[in-house]
Amino acid sequence: MNPNKELWEKGDFTRIAATMRESGEDLIDTLGVRKGMDVLDLGCGDGTTAVPAAERGANVLGVDIAANLVEAGNARAKTANLGNLRFQQGDASNLEGIEDESFDLLVSIFGAMFAPRPLDVAREMVRVTKTGGRIVMGNWIPGDPTLVAQILKISAAYTPPPPEGFVSPVTWGVEHNVRERFGSAGVRPEDISCERATYVFRHDGPPADFLSLFRSFYGPTMNAFQAASNNRREEELQAELTGLFEGQNQAGPDSTEIPATYLKVMVGKQ
Repeated sequence: MNPNKELWEKGDFTRIAATMRESGEDLIDTLGVRKGMDVLDLGCGDGTTAVPAAERGANVLGVDIAANLVEAGNARAKTANLGNLRFQQGDASNLEGIEDESFDLLVSIFGAMFAPRPLDVAREMVRVTKTGGRIVMGNWIPGDPTLVAQILKISAAYTPPPPEGFVSPVTWGVEHNVRERFGSAGVRPEDISCERATYVFRHDGPPADFLSLFRSFYGPTMNAFQAASNNRREEELQAELTGLFEGQNQAGPDSTEIPATYLKVMVGKQ
C-alpha cells in the first residue's frame, strides 16, 4: 500500500477535523470564494474547507488519498444538500484524470504537504490551475513552538527513522523550499508570497480529552504510541504530549482552545 494512504486511513481524521471547522470557515472567507468559481481542495479530508467553499456557491472537487475520508466527505455533501461538491480519491503527486487548467482556485490546507515527491506536487498543482488562477496552501512549520509542529516533532522522536529518500512534510513550511518547488514548476518569484497564519483547534472538553483524539485517530500520533509501546516508553510519550496540550490550551480547564501557527502560501499563475 502507498505509505501515505496507509497513514491517513489508519485512524479517523474526521474526529480531528471536527475541531478545526471554525478556522476552515474563516480561511475560506478570506479567499473571496464566490458562486461559479471552480475550486479544487487537495488533501481535503472530509471537507473542512471544501464544504464552506461549496456553501458559498463554488463548484468544488475534493481530492484525498484516504478512501475513508472521501466517503465521509461525500456523506457530508449529501447531508448538506450540496450538489456542487463531490469528493474522489487521488494522489497530490499525480492528479491523474484531472485536466490542465481546470480550477480558478486550488486550496490545500495541511493536505498536499504530506504527499511524497514535493516537486511533482508543485507541478501538478500548477498544471491543474487556470491561468490567472490561484493556489493557497497551509503548511505546518518545522520547529515551530505551537501545537501541531510540536506533535509531529515529538511523534517523530518515538518512531523508527523514515526510509532513505523520505522528504519530511514540514519542509513545505520553509519559505525557501516553497519558492524552489513552485519555481521549478514555472512560477515567477514575484507570484509567490508567504506569511504566517493561525488555525485554532476547539474542543468541548479538557485538553486530556483532546489529546485522546490524537492518540486514537491521528495517524502520526497513533504510530508514535505504537512504537513507544513496543519500546516501553508509552508513559513517557503520554506525559510529554499531556504537557504540550495543557501548556498550550488558552481556554479553561474544562474546554480546549489551542492555536497553531502555519505557513500560508499564496501562488498566482500567470
